[in-house]
Amino acid sequence: MREKKKLPIGMEFFADVRTRDYYYVDKTGLIKELLNSCGSVNLFTRPRRFGKSLNLDMLKCFFEIGANAALFEGLEISQEEELCKQYFGKYPVLSISLKDVQGTDYKNAYDLLGVTVSEEAERLDYLLDSERLTPMDKDKLVRLIEGNFEQPASLKNSLKLLTRLLYKHYGTKVIVLIDEYDVPLDKAYHGGYYQEMVEMLRMLFSRVLKTNQNLEFAVVTGCLRIARESIFTGLNHFKVRTLLDADYAEYFGFTDREVREMLEYYGIEDTFDQIKAWYDGYHVGDVDIYCPWDVLNQCDKLRISINAPMESHWENSSSNAIIQNMLEASTETTRDQIEALISGDYVEKALIPELTYTDLDSEDMDIRQTYLWSVLFATGYLTKLDTAKNGLHKLVIPNREVQGIYEKKIRSWFKVKTMGYTKRWKNFCVAVKTGHGEKVQELLNDFMSDSISIRDTCTKKEMKENFYHGMLLGLLQAEGSWVVKSNTESGVGYTDIRLELPSEKTGCIIEIKYAENGHFDTACARAMKQIEEVGYTEVLEKNGVQTIHKYGIGCYKKACKVWCVTERNGNNEQ
Repeated sequence: MREKKKLPIGMEFFADVRTRDYYYVDKTGLIKELLNSCGSVNLFTRPRRFGKSLNLDMLKCFFEIGANAALFEGLEISQEEELCKQYFGKYPVLSISLKDVQGTDYKNAYDLLGVTVSEEAERLDYLLDSERLTPMDKDKLVRLIEGNFEQPASLKNSLKLLTRLLYKHYGTKVIVLIDEYDVPLDKAYHGGYYQEMVEMLRMLFSRVLKTNQNLEFAVVTGCLRIARESIFTGLNHFKVRTLLDADYAEYFGFTDREVREMLEYYGIEDTFDQIKAWYDGYHVGDVDIYCPWDVLNQCDKLRISINAPMESHWENSSSNAIIQNMLEASTETTRDQIEALISGDYVEKALIPELTYTDLDSEDMDIRQTYLWSVLFATGYLTKLDTAKNGLHKLVIPNREVQGIYEKKIRSWFKVKTMGYTKRWKNFCVAVKTGHGEKVQELLNDFMSDSISIRDTCTKKEMKENFYHGMLLGLLQAEGSWVVKSNTESGVGYTDIRLELPSEKTGCIIEIKYAENGHFDTACARAMKQIEEVGYTEVLEKNGVQTIHKYGIGCYKKACKVWCVTERNGNNEQ
């Protein structure tokens, strides 16, 4: 039996994927659609890890002079014979990625931008042998290769200079590819040098993309659509395709069909429903799109072990700070809307089509909130369900993985917020370890009133319990002297929390149940029954714990009820 292809996890170079026999989800149809509808400058915005870089490198491999036809054998674009005859391998290509231009200050970022340009100039060093370039042209190219950018004007003009040299050598206009164009702006905003970076990129892009007679067309990718007046001033034939646009939908991310085919290829098609619940949910036009980074990573785990649990992969590829910013800037109304989202409902919001980072610092709270909702959408933390009649967009959390990111950030925010009330938190800890159920209930209700809850919607009961479980776990783990253990996620929810105070020979077993429709006593009774039937106290007893407090907690929205039974040397006390 032939060995299955490897999965291209983290691979950004199309030639490597094709020549090293990696599994490839064919996105070459992008080439035909681009040629049929492109402008002089084409901007594609998608969340991170949605295949932008690999697609851009695929375009480079197709259009660049000297292209290897074998890379495209058997792929969709190879069926377009006339198109390939006209365009394949016919253009000089300038290609840069700005993903590494993320300095802690402007000088550092400036230097990294210079390194990026220098590396591309070095890739084109064959121009030094060109008979069509003058000695002065070659001297300028050498300075680019050496990274001689002491004068900012030389860096701002660098990409246009390279297109001029390429055109002069080949006599053919140049295709320019710019990947992750907005990364320097994001880093500059957080690093405090935003205006300087805006000025640099405005001039760099304007020189190469605007009224450049050497340009055939350009393709630019990023996560956010930055306002044209910031860095794309005066560009004509500027076409933008965002998550709100229907065209090109299937070329960034995986479709249902593509995921099914991949799972079938690896013999793990029975996991499709789980994969869909965790990693699908992005609605682009009429197409449902999966995050490809998640699918590839999880497929890799499942082909090794069919019982591998679903994991979060996309969330670990960034800081997810935008959700933290949303919570820290939240009003009571915003928190209510976040409650609706994590409960499986939608919110209706206006989306800003073009963004500037300065909006985040606006003194107008409405502008700041609209900006945050728009960024959450553009970066993949929300997706569009549909558009309401009033022009607002119905936004939802796309899938189980992203919901988990919200829950973790909410728990982190909740923990920081509650720890600010030191006296109340310490009283809570004392009540827990002494088995004072009524006091635990009183203080936990106080904490929950300040937080975000799960509404009583169609969201699975296990997921609701998991949400409250995480909040309580954060409070207990903050007490550093306690041994706090929580069974890892099993299926869709947690089981119990177990804590131990070895020096006091005291321990606690805590079981949380969601009190549907506010039936707290029923939930508490189910929790206590589970503690007894499953035998959660046995581990504590084997460790020599003499006093065990058994807590059954029912939670509903922002309220809870606590039952507590204390067991001393095997005897229960109410």
